[in-house]
Amino acid sequence: MHRSDVPLGEKQTRFMPLGAPLVLRGGAVGACRRTAHLAHLALAMALSFAGSAVHAADAASLGGPLTPVGGERAANADGNIPAWSGENPVLPGWDAKKLRGEFWKYKGEKPKFSIDASNVDQHAERLSPGQIALIKQVQGYRADVYPTHRSCGVPDFVAENTKKNVGFAKIAEDGWTLKEAMLPGTPFPIPSSGIEAIWNQKMRYRGLSATWPNATANVSPRRGGDEWITAGYDETMFWPWAAEGATKLSETNSIYSHVYFTFLSPVALAGQAASITDYVNQPGTESYLYFPGQRRVRRLPSYAYDSPTLGFENQYALDETQVFMGAPDRFDWKLVGKKEIYVPYNSFGAYDFKAKADEVLLRDFIAPSHRRYELHRVWVVEGTVKDGVRHTSPKRVLYLDEDSWNAVLAEDYDAQGNLWKVREGYLIPVFETGSCDVAAFSQYNLPEGRYLIDFHTIGTGVGPQWTVEATGPRHRGSFYRAENLRAISDR
Repeated sequence: MHRSDVPLGEKQTRFMPLGAPLVLRGGAVGACRRTAHLAHLALAMALSFAGSAVHAADAASLGGPLTPVGGERAANADGNIPAWSGENPVLPGWDAKKLRGEFWKYKGEKPKFSIDASNVDQHAERLSPGQIALIKQVQGYRADVYPTHRSCGVPDFVAENTKKNVGFAKIAEDGWTLKEAMLPGTPFPIPSSGIEAIWNQKMRYRGLSATWPNATANVSPRRGGDEWITAGYDETMFWPWAAEGATKLSETNSIYSHVYFTFLSPVALAGQAASITDYVNQPGTESYLYFPGQRRVRRLPSYAYDSPTLGFENQYALDETQVFMGAPDRFDWKLVGKKEIYVPYNSFGAYDFKAKADEVLLRDFIAPSHRRYELHRVWVVEGTVKDGVRHTSPKRVLYLDEDSWNAVLAEDYDAQGNLWKVREGYLIPVFETGSCDVAAFSQYNLPEGRYLIDFHTIGTGVGPQWTVEATGPRHRGSFYRAENLRAISDR
């Protein structure tokens, strides 16, 4: 009861601030103060125990009514989304030289139905605004919808760390830095804010590293043109906190990721290489680029956020990588809620290294044969750029898979509030890690009528490789230093 709400004549009680000094004196005054202090301590202890009990109950729900990372285990009301079972969907005999999709338990399924411009309005309730615009504006675009399979789990040690994070993981006082968490694990499996959901996406378990020995990034031609941008590269992403075990974030060096890449083609880019380090408690990146023409390494102090990726005609900002990547500090993030929508899922087509690229990467969109959509529950998180901060996309909306925290869809809006870019993340179960990941993704620039696709291996002859144990130099922090970048660059 507020002090002003106490009726006249009733006794008012005031608690001392917790930790205030207790002055011991004789008589009634001293006794009164001792009594008040003890009462306050008792209340504080009761609240502490109550909070612990709530956290314990929340943690117990993981693996019960909730999946190990916080998704709803139960099916949806009409059964179109089945209950989560945590099954292993890989068939015997797979290895890294073989197509992943050929060893998926549900390979060969046929679509339930297709969505195109003729019937998109009938399915609008289960589509995002960006998807509706994409289907209506891009002539011939079609989304084939398949049965839903909830194939995403995590290893036992990640599930255990996630339970420990309930009531333990914290956002720092600045409102965006991840201050503490038990890793590897989902920091906030029962999120209460947008920034907590964003950190779940960033800290999702992807193994210790992922390497693309021969991936390509492609940008479709300008309207009226026929010239593609195609760049081949070798890249590794390394998450040093993701080794098996349990480690407090506060006991690490606060590095989120190391990235190394070198361009293999075209000739104009070949030999150019970069090393990029992200932190969980620092804005921007620490980025170094090797220029083969100069045989020098230069630091790029502002190579982050909406800076354009070099060589892609301003079609590709850095924080659009794999749907969303980089420090989240430039946006205020709002947790809008959950929604059931058709999203890319079990999308092995983007990793089909035996396919012919010119048959899959069509002029205006990726062939429907290499895109798969399923109905899933997603968290909707809306980001609005902070006052006094610049970003080319003042508003963006992310759609995060409830079973894995991967971003499977995103929409960016321009300064006038118009829908600008739509991104799709091609999620697959990763057999090596026991979890799901989004690596390959596409982005459609609606006003310009162009699209890009990156981290795919369509037609490259070799697929991506995820690892869970340190096996070589790319699993050492020293590999990503500027002096090593120069030493390993040979052009």
